[in-house]
Amino acid sequence: MGSSWALLAGRRTYDHFAAYWPTQKGNPMAESLTRVRKYVVSSTLTEPLPWQNSVLLKGDPVDAVTRLRAEEDDNLVVFGSGELVRSLLPHGLVDELVLMVHPLVLGSGRRLFAEAGADLCAFELAESVTTDDGVFVGVYQSAPTSLR
Repeated sequence: MGSSWALLAGRRTYDHFAAYWPTQKGNPMAESLTRVRKYVVSSTLTEPLPWQNSVLLKGDPVDAVTRLRAEEDDNLVVFGSGELVRSLLPHGLVDELVLMVHPLVLGSGRRLFAEAGADLCAFELAESVTTDDGVFVGVYQSAPTSLR
C-alpha cells in the first residue's frame, strides 16, 4: 500500500480493528492504521467513534461510498468487511480485489460473493504470487465495462 490511502470498513471489522490495533505498540501496521483516516459504514454506531481519525458514514452504504469516492483523493482500502464489499460490487464501487486463498477447506461459513443470479462483476488478474505456505494471493483489477 502506498502512503495515500484511507481505510473503509463495515461496523464489525471496525469494532475488531479498533479493539486490537491501538494496543499493538511498536507495530508498523498498527501505527499505519492508527494514522490513516478511517471511514466506517454503520447504521448502529454513533459519534464520536473511539479510534482516532475515524469518520462515521451514515445512510445507504452505496450512496455514502459513492459520495466519499467523489470527495476523497486517497485510495479507499477495505480489509475484510465482506457484507460491505458485497453491497458495493454490483454498483462498480470496487476497483481492485486482493484475494488470499489458503489451502484449507472449512466446509461452511459466510460467502464472500453473492449467491448465483447476482449481477456479473468482471475482474482481470493483474498480479499473483503463491507464498511458501501455499497461500495464493491474487490481485484483480476491475475489468473494462465491455467485459461486464
